[in-house]
Amino acid sequence: MPVFNHSISEISRIVKGKIIQSGSEETLITDLLTDSRRMVMPEGCLFFALVSKRNDGHKYIEDLYSRGVRNFIVEKEPDNLLLLHEANLIQVKDSLQALQMLAAAHRRQFNIEVIGITGSNGKTIVKEWLYQLMYEDRNIVRSPKSFNSQVGVPLSVWQMNDTHELAIFEAGISEPDEMDKLQPIIYPTIGIFTNLGHAHDENFINRNQKTGEKLKLFTKVEILVYSPDQKELQEGILKSGILKNIRAFTWSRNQKADLVISKINHQSHFTAITGEYLGNKSEITIPFIDEASVENAIHCWSTMLILGYQQEVITRKMRQLQPVAMRLEMKEGINNCTIINDSYNSDIDSLAIALDFLNQQKQHRRKTVILSDILQSGRSDSYLYPEIANLLELKHIDSVIGIGKAISKQASAFKMEKQFFPSTADFLGKFPLSSFSNETILLKGARIFEFEQISEALQQKTHETVLEINLGAIVHNLNYYRSLLRPGVKLMAMVKAFSYGSGSFEIANLLQFHQVDYLTVAYADEGVELRKAGINLPIMVMNPDQESFDSMLKHKLEPEIYSFRILRLLQESLSRFPESNASIGVHIKIDTGMRRLGFDPKEMEELVVSLKESPTIRVVSVFSHLAGSDSADFDDFTNYQINSFREASDQLTSAFEYPILRHIANTAGITRFNDAQFDMVRLGIGLYGIAPMASEQQNLLNVSTLKSSISQIKQIGANETVGYSRAWSAEKDACIGIVPIGYADGLSRRLSNGRGHFMLNGHVVPIIGNVCMDMCMIDITDIPAREGDEVIIFGKDMPISRLAEEMESIPYEILTGISRRVKRVYFEE
Repeated sequence: MPVFNHSISEISRIVKGKIIQSGSEETLITDLLTDSRRMVMPEGCLFFALVSKRNDGHKYIEDLYSRGVRNFIVEKEPDNLLLLHEANLIQVKDSLQALQMLAAAHRRQFNIEVIGITGSNGKTIVKEWLYQLMYEDRNIVRSPKSFNSQVGVPLSVWQMNDTHELAIFEAGISEPDEMDKLQPIIYPTIGIFTNLGHAHDENFINRNQKTGEKLKLFTKVEILVYSPDQKELQEGILKSGILKNIRAFTWSRNQKADLVISKINHQSHFTAITGEYLGNKSEITIPFIDEASVENAIHCWSTMLILGYQQEVITRKMRQLQPVAMRLEMKEGINNCTIINDSYNSDIDSLAIALDFLNQQKQHRRKTVILSDILQSGRSDSYLYPEIANLLELKHIDSVIGIGKAISKQASAFKMEKQFFPSTADFLGKFPLSSFSNETILLKGARIFEFEQISEALQQKTHETVLEINLGAIVHNLNYYRSLLRPGVKLMAMVKAFSYGSGSFEIANLLQFHQVDYLTVAYADEGVELRKAGINLPIMVMNPDQESFDSMLKHKLEPEIYSFRILRLLQESLSRFPESNASIGVHIKIDTGMRRLGFDPKEMEELVVSLKESPTIRVVSVFSHLAGSDSADFDDFTNYQINSFREASDQLTSAFEYPILRHIANTAGITRFNDAQFDMVRLGIGLYGIAPMASEQQNLLNVSTLKSSISQIKQIGANETVGYSRAWSAEKDACIGIVPIGYADGLSRRLSNGRGHFMLNGHVVPIIGNVCMDMCMIDITDIPAREGDEVIIFGKDMPISRLAEEMESIPYEILTGISRRVKRVYFEE
C-alpha cells in the first residue's frame, strides 16, 4: 500500500483540479485505475478518464460506478451526473497530466535509491536481472512487465511504499517531449542508458535528437551508466553537455572506462566476461551466449559495483541469472483444459494483470489458480495472503492450489476450493493431474518454485512445430485501424476460417474484451463454437445454408442474406419455431461488382417487399464487397462500387423506420477510402498483421510465427539424392537438416526443391527435395547448427509475404492452410 493515502480534497489540490461533485471528500485513495476492465477492488480506487484518439474513458464511468467505484478524475462533466450522486468527481484540463502529477507527488515522499532505465533495447531485461541479482538483499519495487509508457510509469511509481529500499523503473518514449513528463515521476538517482537503436527513428529529426530526448530522464541523477563503445550514443551524450552536471560510470571493450572489458569468451552454454575495475581484474560467467545478454549483464555488473557489492558476490549471483519470460503464454492443456503460464513476475500487481487475462477467457466456466509463495512483497504474510484471497474471490476464481510454506500457513484466508502443498515436487507427486478437466488454469509462481515442471505436465503433448500468436500485436493492429475511423463508425472483425488460422475462441475472446462491435464467421458451426465458448458479441454468418438456420436461431447468430432463395429458406425455418423465439437479425448482401454472392441493385424494390412480408426478420445491416480496394489501378471501379452501393442501400434503408447499418470498406478500404466508412467497416487480414498495401506494413506488428526445429542432422556425399522421387541431388558434399513440418501441417509442396526457404540461426536456408507429409529437408551446409535448433518458417524476420511469393500465392492461403494439428501458443508480451 502507498505510504500515504490522499483524500479527494488533497488530490484535487495536487492535480490542480476542481471538485464538481462530492460524495465524501475524506475518502482515502489507495489504488489508481486507467482501464475499466482491470478494476480489482472498488474501495479506495480512483479512476482516471483518459482521452485519446482511439478511446474516451468517460464512457466507462457509469459501468464502474455500478461496480462500486466512487472516485473519478474527468475532463468534462459526465452526461449522467444525476445517476452518480455518491461519486467524487474532480475535473481537470488533462486527465493524463493529472495522473502524472499525482504519481510525481507520490515519488517525492521517498528518499531511497531509484534506478531509471531507458534505451532502445534491453530495458526490461536489465530491470529484471537487477531484481534477480539483488532481491535477496533489498526490498525492491519495480515496473510490472514493460510498464514504461506515459501511463505505465505513473502506475509503476504508485507502487512505492515505505517498506521498499530500492526502486527500479524503466521509461520508454516514441516521440519528442515525452521524457520531460516521465523524469519528475521516476526522478532517478542512478541512470542506465542501455543502447541506442532504430526504434521510433521516424518520429525524431535524427538520432542525436532521440539521444537528447532520452537523456532528459537523467538530468538530476547522481551517476549515469552507459558504454561509450556505442559511437552515436557517446556523441549524443557529449553534445548534450549532461556530463557537466552528473557523474558517469562507463564500461568499454576498447577504450578507457571505469570497467574495462578485456575478454569475452563464448562457450556452448555460457559466456565468461573478464573485466578490470579500480585496477583489479575479475570475471563473471553468465548462462547465456548471445551478444544482447552480454551487454545487459555488463550494465548490471556496473550498477552493482556502484551500489557497493563485493566482486565475489557479483560473480556468484551472475551465474544464477535466469531467462526473463517476456510474455504470458496460453496453450492447450490435458483433458480439454486451457493453460495460462505467467512466470514473469510473482507479486500481487502482476497477479492482478494475469487474472484479468484469465477472465478474458470464456471457453471454460471453471477457473483454477496455481499460486506459489509471493516473495519480497514488503508486507507481512498475515496481511498479504488475505488480500490475495480477496482478489481471487473478486475475480471469481473457483479453486486455488497454493504451493509453498508461507501460503500454506495462510490457508484459512482462502474461502474457495483449496489445496496446499509445501513444494512443487510435493504437488506433482501427490496431486492427480487427471482430475483437471474443462477448466482454465493459471500458473503463477516465483522462479525458485520451478513452475515450468507443472506447465510441462499439464500441457497437451504435440509435435515440435508450433504457431505462436502474439495477442498484443493483434490489439496493436486493431487500435491502428480504429485510429483511422471517423467518430461513431463501428468495427466488425473477421474471425472466419479459424481466425485466418490464428485460432477460434482465443481470438474472439480477445476481440470481445477489446470491445469490437461485431464478429463475422463463414459458417454457422463456427458461430456456434464461439457461442459455446462464451462469446456474446453479435455474430454475422456469411455462408448460411438450409440445414443451419435452426441452429442459428437457437444460438442467436445473424445470417447474411444474398438471394431470394436463401431468404425463403430462412422464412421457412422461422415458421417452425415457436412465436416467442421466431425473430432474427439479418445482413443484406448487395453485389456491386464482385460478382460473387449478393442481390443485384436492381432487385432492391422487390427485396423490400419480401422483407416486409416477414415482420420477424429485422435487417441489421446492408453491405457489399469491394473487389480491388487495395490497388490504385482499380480506383475508378472501386468508386463505382461505392456509389452503386450508396444508391442501392439508400433505397433499402429508406423503406424501413428503424436504423440499418451500412458497410462496404474492408481492410484496404478503411485506409484508402475514408469517405466509404459509412456506419461500420470490416477488418480482416490487417488485424492479423498483414497489410493489403506494402506501404502500410510498417504500421502493423507481426502476429503469427510458425516455427519448428531440427530433428536430425545428416552429412551426405556429392551426387547423393534427398527425399521422394530422388528429386534433389547434392552437387558436392553437404549437410542437411530434417524439420518436422510437411504438407499435412500446411507446408505446400510447391516449396520443394529450392523454391521455399526457412530461417535457421539468422541464415536463410533452402528446402531441398520434395516436401513430405510430415517433414521436409533443408540444406544447412556451412551454417553452424545443432539438432534441436529453432527453425523459423515465417515470422517477424522471415515475412510470410516472402513465402507466399515463393509458392506463387497470397498470405491468406498460407495462414488459413495451417493444420489444426499444429499447436497454437498464444502470448502477451
